[in-house]
Parts: sequence; C-alpha cells; structure tokens
Amino acid sequence: MRIQDAKVFVCSPGRNFVTLKISTDEGVYGLGDCTLNGRELAVASYLTDHVIPCIVGRDPFQTEDVWQYLYRGAYWRKGPVTMSAIAAVDMALWDIKGKALNTPLYNLLGGKSRTGVMVYGHANGRDLEETSDQVAKYIDEGYLAVRAQSGVPGLPSTYGVSKDKTFYEPAEKGLPPENSWSSEKYLNHVPKLFKALRTRFGDDVHLLHDAHHRLTPIQAARLGKEIEPYHLFWLEDAVTAELQEGFRIIRQHTTTPLAVGEIFDTVWDARLLISEQLIDYLRMTVVRGGGITPLRKVAAFADLYHVQTGCHGATDLSPVTMGAALHFDISVGNFGIQEYMRHTPETDEVFPHAYWFKDGYLHPGDKPGLGVDFDEKLAAKFPYERAYLPVNRKLDGTMWNW
Repeated sequence: MRIQDAKVFVCSPGRNFVTLKISTDEGVYGLGDCTLNGRELAVASYLTDHVIPCIVGRDPFQTEDVWQYLYRGAYWRKGPVTMSAIAAVDMALWDIKGKALNTPLYNLLGGKSRTGVMVYGHANGRDLEETSDQVAKYIDEGYLAVRAQSGVPGLPSTYGVSKDKTFYEPAEKGLPPENSWSSEKYLNHVPKLFKALRTRFGDDVHLLHDAHHRLTPIQAARLGKEIEPYHLFWLEDAVTAELQEGFRIIRQHTTTPLAVGEIFDTVWDARLLISEQLIDYLRMTVVRGGGITPLRKVAAFADLYHVQTGCHGATDLSPVTMGAALHFDISVGNFGIQEYMRHTPETDEVFPHAYWFKDGYLHPGDKPGLGVDFDEKLAAKFPYERAYLPVNRKLDGTMWNW
C-alpha cells in the first residue's frame, strides 16, 4: 500500500475547519484535522505547497518514520502551523492503518483502558444565577463534570460567556473584536461563583474553571487558595506558560489542581511543568501537539510524574480531532478528563461520526480507524469565511492576554 494522493479542504459548516484527506492506491483513505483558529489558510498552504508533495508514494503504515521525516526534516521545527499540519498527516495515517486492519484505532494503541471517557461540558451565564442554572441543565443531561464561567460585574464581556449556551464560538467574522479586562474585578468575583455552585449542587459534581492565561503567578496563587474550599477538579490556564518556572509560585500557595497546555506544540513546552510536578493535568491536543504519535509519548512521560491528560476539545477542533482524542483517551493509563463542546448540526452533518455520549461519558465507537467521515459535497456548500478570535485590553487600554 502506498499514498497515492492527498487533498486539503477548507469549509465553514458553523465555523471554519481545515481537513486533510489522504488516499492510497488500494482505495483506503484517512482523515486528519489541522484547523488553526484564525490562521486556517496558513496551515492549508503549508500542507498543499510543502507537505503533500513529500508524502505521496510513501507507506502509510510507517507512522513513526513519516512523523520524524516531517518534524526533523523540516529543520524549522515547532510552531502551531507546522505541528498542526504534521498532526493532520499523522491522524490520517492512523485512520488508514485502522481501516486497512479493520479495527478501531484504540486497538492499535493498546486497547481500552476504561469503559468510557469522562467529559465536561461548558456552563456559562451573564451572572451567578444564570451560570448556576446552566450548570443545572448539564447535570440534568447526565454530565458528571461541568466547567463554569460567569460574567464579571463591571466588565462588558467575559471570556467563556456566550449568547448561545450550547454552541460557544469565540471567533467572529471580520477583524478581531476587542474585549475589556480587569484582573482585580475577576479575582473578587470568581470565589463567589463557586461558593454559590457548591451551596446549590453539593460536593458530587466535578467543577472546573478557566482563567484563560489572564493572571500573573501571584494572582493565580491567590485565586487557587481562595477557591480551595470548593475543591475544583482543576483551575485551567491560570497564567501564560512560556515561563514554566512561574508555576512554582502558584504551587507553593495552593492545593487547587492546575491544568494547562492547549496551545502547547511539543513536550518541550511542558517538560519542566511535568518533571517538577507543577501541574496536574496536561491539556495538549492531538492536532496542536503534532498528532497521535507524539502525544502517546508525552502521555507516557507525564505518567512518570503523576500528571494526567485533559485534552482541549473546543469547537475549533473538528470531529476528526475529537474522534482521534477519544481513541487516545480510552487507551492511555493516565487519562484524566476530556473537554467536550458540542458541534453545530451543520458540522455534525459534514463530519458524520461514530462517537456518542451517555451518562457523562463519551465513547469512540467501534468503526475501523477514527470512526469519523467527511462529506465533501456537503462541505462545499459551506465556503471558508475569515474569522478571528478576540483581542483583550485592560481597562486602561493596555494589550493583555485573551
């Protein structure tokens, strides 16, 4: 079997996605996701102009060698564009391998380590009461874990709070919108949110929260300490992680579990965080981390230091990545939890999939490969539309982390 052809599709069924389809000379094809929110066309060009010519004619079963070829052979390593492109190839090759052997991908990764993948949903509202009501809805739907985000008094908008409570999509058409931010107002408000949620729902439901890289280490330490009585499952992205040592300050002051990594490209972005046990959950994704091949190695490294996985799973990752993530999740021994934001009906129609949700868990299904397909004709009815994530400014106008 040899790779005969590969094509890149950019479509927008509810939001933009970039999909790679690799076909073989035996009629077996595989799918990969390389969506990079707000920079979709850069990845599409990288694949079409640089990667695809290098993989045609190769053996699709040589996932390790192809991955090393695309990573080491590029010389200019890392970065979200390069790693997303490599991830798409890697996903597609694993998909081909599973289909050719007529088995679900998880069987090629060691088999199931659990019966299902615990996921968390996103509850958000303009105020404490509205957020609390949204948490109640997720609990009623059978979720065991819920991420809670609330509007902050005095701020016109807050990360994680959307008009549509089911399909949260921060990217907007046109040029990047500007949001306002105040860490002080936020820090005063968040403990009140989780006090209210524990008072209403008790201790059984897992509660999570995302600070979205907006705090300094000492501010994050304060927040982690103040929310300790409400025993969150995790506090996510408390600070930007370019300075991995900054997490030492947070760790010194709080026992609230810490999660980070959705924008990480390689294990080097988390080496110190893992080896010094400064985090509890690593949120690297299959698509941003370069594919299944490297992410398995990262998970094995993290397992040595009692760090669990908690893959990012927002709507900017297509069902192809979600399918790949679920096969990864159900196979690794140190799985923690999987983010699950439901896609729009249009997205689900373009990407029909075998995975399914029940009683707080996602199941990858038993179809060969990833268990996700792609309707090219339907996708063509949803052309690409340029969209950007917002940018963030403090109340005095200083540019800050969105």
